Order: sequence, then structure tokens, then C-alpha cells
Amino acid sequence: MRVAARALGFSAVFLSVFLAMVATPAQAAGEHGTLVRVAEIYLSPDINSTKMAEVERGRELVVLENSSGGWAHVEAFLGPEKTVSGWILDKGFVRSTNPDGDKVVFGEAADSEDEASRRHGRKGADQDALRLYYRVFDLFPNSPLAAESLYRAADIKWQIERADVMSRPSAKERDPGLREGMNEEWMKEVMKKFPGTKWADLAAFHLIENKLCGEWQGSSKCPDKEADHYEKYAADRPGSPTAPQALYLAAKRRAALVDIYKTEEQGKKAEESKARAIALTQKIVQQYPQTDWAARAQSLMFLVQQDVPTFGNAVE
Repeated sequence: MRVAARALGFSAVFLSVFLAMVATPAQAAGEHGTLVRVAEIYLSPDINSTKMAEVERGRELVVLENSSGGWAHVEAFLGPEKTVSGWILDKGFVRSTNPDGDKVVFGEAADSEDEASRRHGRKGADQDALRLYYRVFDLFPNSPLAAESLYRAADIKWQIERADVMSRPSAKERDPGLREGMNEEWMKEVMKKFPGTKWADLAAFHLIENKLCGEWQGSSKCPDKEADHYEKYAADRPGSPTAPQALYLAAKRRAALVDIYKTEEQGKKAEESKARAIALTQKIVQQYPQTDWAARAQSLMFLVQQDVPTFGNAVE
């Protein structure tokens, strides 16, 4: 997905150079758009002419000229340093000036995301969804769907990278600095472009994951630091949809520390962790009573108050 990000950068550079050097009298020349279908790109406006390439959903297109015969001459950005110019049938081609174009592209992105979640879904549907969501933000920056679309694109990109990162041996390293981690660029772009929104809050929550240890290995250092990260997030973003989850994850770690500190023969810290775990669960119940996290916090509180181990394989 880093390749995809570089491709977007290349697209912007190429387009600026192209528009500076070329002027065309054709109507809508230079207009941006994308496809909500797979299309063939031809050498000339004729389906019997040479096929230049196949253009996937969500690829960036720039109009060079139009034809009265239902064709569009376009520049298609197909990958890093790979562009193809040719003709496509002007069908399923959403341009930045199309009425409700943002909704059309968003709808196709949602369909592709759903397809990707199916066991035998369409191959490459996750990448289709990623590109389409990004195109909503890119083509329709003032759309009410722009913030959500950029976040959804970033989220899909994050999940794809996460699957790769967690499949490596380094994923088990205790120190998060010893693994590459997920690329944070798009999540940070959400936070920069749409500050104060729930999408920025959700993006910030993702970033915590790069700070988590692979495995605690029975040490108190990891859960203590991780709990701090989650507590700070909840304090900074109390209105976030993930604030109660962050508090619960912090409480889980404080509860685990009760048992870990006992193995480290730090009784005082074990008691402090117990008190902090209970306080966090009470906060969730009081501040977010209508969430599932409140019920889960109630259960965790019950276990901690009765000194039931919540970490390891201890059985009493």
C-alpha cells in the first residue's frame, strides 16, 4: 500500500506538468474522474482497435478529450510510474462534476468492501474499495462523505498492512520498535484534514497499535506503558466512539499487572494496579453506561475485586 501512496504522489506531479504544458479545446479536458466498473482502454475510439490495458475500479483518470460517439480520451494512472492514454467507453465513468458523483463512488466502494469481506468474494475487492474510498475524498473534497471516505480508505490500507506485519516473526518481539509497524501516513492525513471529527478520533486510535508490544513475555513494562497510551487517548478524546474501548483496554492491562507484579514480588504496585483497574472500570460504567464496554467493565471489575487472576493460566 506504500506503493499506492507513491502512485498518488506521482499522479499529482504528472498532472501538474501535463496541464502546464498542454492545452486542449475539448470540453471537460483536464477533468478528473474514476471508474465504478472495470473497463478496457483502447488505442482509438473503437472496440475493435488495440486494447492498451484494463482499468480497475477506483483508478484515477484525467480527461484529454471527448468524442460525440460516447467515448472519452483519458490518461489512466495504473500504478507507480505507469500511465496509459487511450479511449474508454464513457460508461460507469464518474467525473468530479457529476451530480451525486460522491454518492455513486462511495456506494461502489461500500459494495466492494462488502465483497471483500465475503469468503469467496471478488479477488482484489479490498484494493478496489480502498481506491474508490480515496477517490471520493480526492474528487469531492467538499462532500459530506469526504472525511468518512478518507478514513475508510486508511482503515482498509491499515488492515492489509497489519495482516502482513503480524505474519512476520518480528510481530512477537516485546519491543514494538523492533518491528516495522503499519504505515501511519493516511491515518495522520485524516487527523490533519478533518480534526475534531469522529474519523480523526478513530484514526488516532489506530496509531496506538504501533506502540503495542508483540508479546509481554511476563514483564510489567509492556502492559504498564500500553495502559498509559490508552488512558491518555481516552483523556484527550473523551467523545470518541472508541474512548470506552480505550478505557477498557487500559483496565484490562491494569488488572493483568496485579498478577504480573505479584510474580515480580512487587506487592505495593500490585495493590496500586488493582485500585487503578477498579477505578477505570467504574469510570466506564459511569460515563458510557449504554455501551457494551460498560457491561464488560462491570464483569472485569467483579473479577478484580474478588482477586480472581485475569492474566496467565492461574486456576484457584
